[in-house]
Amino acid sequence: MIPSTMIPTPPFHFRGVIGGLARILLGACFVRLGLDKAIHPGDFLKLVHEYPLPEWVRPLNPTWIAALLPWFEVFCGGLLIVGFRVRGTALASFGLLGMFSWFVWLRALEIQRATGLPLCRIRFDCGCGGGEVPVCRKLLENALLMGLACVALASRGRRP
Repeated sequence: MIPSTMIPTPPFHFRGVIGGLARILLGACFVRLGLDKAIHPGDFLKLVHEYPLPEWVRPLNPTWIAALLPWFEVFCGGLLIVGFRVRGTALASFGLLGMFSWFVWLRALEIQRATGLPLCRIRFDCGCGGGEVPVCRKLLENALLMGLACVALASRGRRP
């Protein structure tokens, strides 16, 4: 019989723990934000109409965007929480956050041109479920979530 002190233990992977925490936190945020939009699709649709959409987005029906996008966020968040296809889902989450941030930035610039307010004093409901928020805070939140997506993307993931 081999003494228990001689049985090698698997190494503690700090990178795996941090990646796991990042994916769970990011997933929980996506589920919460997506459900808030999915529960109130009419409110979300009104907010979608307020964004200055670029030419390549205009052919898409805003009603479909408001109906499907929240459930896609919930789906991505769920995948991140359970740890299934983490790298692909983290990449998709990063892309969504980048796109959301770009649209928030465009809308803030539009409001700034109309009002003359400094950028960080502009507040509006971006459709993310928090009501009116300062633009700079929302962009910082999105940047932090994008950072979590990068950490999840770079993590080892679970391999058999």
